[in-house]
Amino acid sequence: MFAVLYGIGIDHVEIARVRRAVVRRPRLLERIWTEEELATCCGRHDLYSCLAARFAAKEAVLKALGTGLSGCRWRDVAVALRGGRPEVRLYGRPAEIARQKGLEVLVSLSHDRRYAVAVAVAVRGEGKDVFGFGGGDAGAGPEDH
Repeated sequence: MFAVLYGIGIDHVEIARVRRAVVRRPRLLERIWTEEELATCCGRHDLYSCLAARFAAKEAVLKALGTGLSGCRWRDVAVALRGGRPEVRLYGRPAEIARQKGLEVLVSLSHDRRYAVAVAVAVRGEGKDVFGFGGGDAGAGPEDH
């Protein structure tokens, strides 16, 4: 099976900036991250690194899809863990675009003490799950859709 590159996105986020924003405006947690993402991050000692990496992933995925945030919500892109590997879950407009174009989105996350970074690659191939990773789950929406 083959895959064709559709788009690449990258983003980095200063972890301290995410911490300051969440401390100043706690409702951001509900506006940006899904319940599953919050459950994953809140159980970790590096809460803000985890949140920042997922925020960077949201940006990177939207860039890879070619949409940017236009017509999308932050919660339309989520990163779940499957067997320790990050998996992209799409909802709303990004899910519709991925479905229409036959795309799967793969993501890689990393962070150090200061920054979190994410790289996303959108590929088109013959059928779902081009690489056998199980990623690119395009559902109806997160908890509140």
